[in-house]
Amino acid sequence: MKFSCFCCPLSHQTPKEDMGTESYEEAIDGLKKLLSEKKELGPVAAQKIERLTTELQAQSGFNPLERVKTGFEYFKKEKYEKNPQLFDELSKGQSPKFMVFACADSRVCPSHILNFQPGEAFMVRNIANMVPPFDKTKYSGAGAAIEYAVLHLKVEDILVIGHSGCGGIKGLMSIPDDGSTSTAFIEDWVKICLPAMQRVKKANSDLAFPELCTKCEKEAVNVSLTNLLTYPFVKEGLVNKTLALHGGHYDFVNGCFEMWSVTYEFTPVLKL
Repeated sequence: MKFSCFCCPLSHQTPKEDMGTESYEEAIDGLKKLLSEKKELGPVAAQKIERLTTELQAQSGFNPLERVKTGFEYFKKEKYEKNPQLFDELSKGQSPKFMVFACADSRVCPSHILNFQPGEAFMVRNIANMVPPFDKTKYSGAGAAIEYAVLHLKVEDILVIGHSGCGGIKGLMSIPDDGSTSTAFIEDWVKICLPAMQRVKKANSDLAFPELCTKCEKEAVNVSLTNLLTYPFVKEGLVNKTLALHGGHYDFVNGCFEMWSVTYEFTPVLKL
């Protein structure tokens, strides 16, 4: 199995200068963009975003029900009613080209990052965007999603996206060597990518913890891509060239997206 890669730097948009005239949502988005453009903030950017966002929510008297209401009203007016043909087609069924595994992290929604439109991508989001190996009992939920996407929706590409500052990967990199656990679910789940953690630590013993985590964010994607090959219908799709596998990594601090693909080849059997 081989991986080929390209890097696509994303451009930033400068937020409006008059923050007082923006809506609550625009203020939050503007804050995130502003901080992401300040590259010198580095590792502290995510923490500042979280703290300032929390403060802004408190000051605005945030109402979750009103937020959902206004959010849907905006969607209906600006998207649903302006694209009747699209939503009429979607009412008849779905035929997405992509299946996407992404992290549940609120900062890395694939539809925003990659501008996926309704009906374009079949999504699975979980802690640290991990794909477990084939297991009908332990990981039946993930298996059902993959089976449905490949065999019934006939997706053509499966994309696994990791991201910067991933808490699940930090948890994986922090698992004690003595095997002890402190969570009911998280540690057991992230152990899916233990091979990534072990490889990164072995090959980069001189790096600081944040750099190790960054490397593991990408290596864990490769472990998930390898796990996809344990599903017979995925492997069959690769052999028949009806399916392709891709890895990705989104750096939301620097606004960069990397993508690589899996090349799967059989070695012919020689008869002696």
